[in-house]
Amino acid sequence: MYKILLKQDLVPNIHLFKVAAPAVAKKAQPGQFVVIRIDEKGERIPLTIADWDEGEGSVTIVFMEVGTTTHKLALLQTGDFITDFIGPLGLPTHIDEFGTVVCVAGGFAVATIMPIARAMRAKGNQVISIMGARNKELLFWEEELRRVSDQLIVTTDDGSYARKGLVTEPLKELLEGDGKVDRVIAIGPSIMMKFCSKTTEPFGVKTVVSLNPIMVDGTGMCGCCRVSVGGETKFACVDGPDFDGHQVDWDLLFARQRIYLDEEKCSFEQWQSQSGILK
Repeated sequence: MYKILLKQDLVPNIHLFKVAAPAVAKKAQPGQFVVIRIDEKGERIPLTIADWDEGEGSVTIVFMEVGTTTHKLALLQTGDFITDFIGPLGLPTHIDEFGTVVCVAGGFAVATIMPIARAMRAKGNQVISIMGARNKELLFWEEELRRVSDQLIVTTDDGSYARKGLVTEPLKELLEGDGKVDRVIAIGPSIMMKFCSKTTEPFGVKTVVSLNPIMVDGTGMCGCCRVSVGGETKFACVDGPDFDGHQVDWDLLFARQRIYLDEEKCSFEQWQSQSGILK
């Protein structure tokens, strides 16, 4: 059993848990994830590691309420316990001295990009971070990301805060500017990662994306996270989650993401009915 040391509600439907998991904290690296199970009958779900403290023996995860399991998870409070908290899993992000690295985070993926930006800067890179959300109410960790970046650009789709527009717009401006961009890390919704990759492709800048959104089991056994990268079949959970965004077959990925939509909707509605949430 893994104790929740701290729960924070960051913005509507997005929550932070700091969990006591010394073995995971000891070996965690940027870009890796954990697989959790709320109770003995619970579904296994993968969640990216947002931070860790080896001295405290804690691991921080940030998640959004999107389906049955994450809604159940959000009901837990500080002091409650999670049955399984397994990791770190997946290959860590390749951290090296590249030069200028642009880290692009869409939505709650700012939690995923944080340790990567921090590690890239510690390695001697100039880190330019771009974070975006649909509106001001969905932005969090702005100051935290600013502290680990040499420059931070914030966008909102509706213009309710900072710059109005999509994250791809300042990304393109940086690529067209006088300064050389050596690598781009783009993490967020699949559609956002696709268009970041399409933006950088004409400039020939290596672009790394994290394919966490298509993972289900997180161990390579279910096969649901199969993705075609450069014409080869890969598994996001064991071969990734990081891949070259220019080599990903995005249309196939989107089709795979839609496979379980009906089942997920049915599961959520059934849980709402059984728990009395659905009137």
